Amino acid sequence: ETEKITICGDTHGQFYDLLNIFKLNGLPSESNPYLFNGDFVDRGSFSVEVILTLFGFKLLYPNDFHLLRGNHETDNMNQMYGFEGEVKAKYTAQMFQLFSEVFQWLPLAQCINNKVLIMHGGLFSEDGITLDDLRKIERNRQPPDSGPMCDLLWSDPQPQSGRSISKRGVSCQFGPDVTERFLEQNKLDYIVRSHEVKAEGYEVTHSGKCVTVFSAPNYCDQMGNKGAYIHLRGADLKPEFHQFTAVPHPNVKPMAYANTLMQLGMM
Repeated sequence: ETEKITICGDTHGQFYDLLNIFKLNGLPSESNPYLFNGDFVDRGSFSVEVILTLFGFKLLYPNDFHLLRGNHETDNMNQMYGFEGEVKAKYTAQMFQLFSEVFQWLPLAQCINNKVLIMHGGLFSEDGITLDDLRKIERNRQPPDSGPMCDLLWSDPQPQSGRSISKRGVSCQFGPDVTERFLEQNKLDYIVRSHEVKAEGYEVTHSGKCVTVFSAPNYCDQMGNKGAYIHLRGADLKPEFHQFTAVPHPNVKPMAYANTLMQLGMM
């Protein structure tokens, strides 16, 4: 009843902001559980430090520290947006292969108290998907270009009803009616997702049924956004939002290890 879990969104290699979350909200422990909702790496240039810290806490508290896969825990994203280059610069190509293997085993979604479903991206390109369907997904692979696994990692909510083609060129955008039908069919209260930077660090849409949380403040050193994390308490599972601002970091720019073409795009 009184127990709480903290849900964090994208951290994207912003190691000093991750440390600040733990400073503000306490270190993970059996009595202070956490869930990190994907996109731990890429863009920020301290991705190795972020992922090793998160994996360390997973080893310490396997039942109280949860990591979900994001669209950036994938080979093609890591090759473009900096993680592969960073691992090779700080370690070796073999080390990158090991990260890639572990990323393939990260869960794609988590359900809290049978009421709140959490995933990195969002809902699906078709109706009728059940929690059982999600449990059956073969996740130990690079995500396909379409289908439920792709949608969990890539989709975004939209204000208008129905579905539309995604601005990202992969998966879809889903409206409030899509969210409503999915929740009703699966007897859920709402979903929590990340995947999009928000000025306030979080956003509540679809009449409270779709919550976005993003935990990389001043994203890429240029967005000026706040970060946020969510507390969910056992009693009512009502989301409580906590905002924070960026802290200083050593002078290594975002995308310092990215593919050269991507660096040009950041200028």
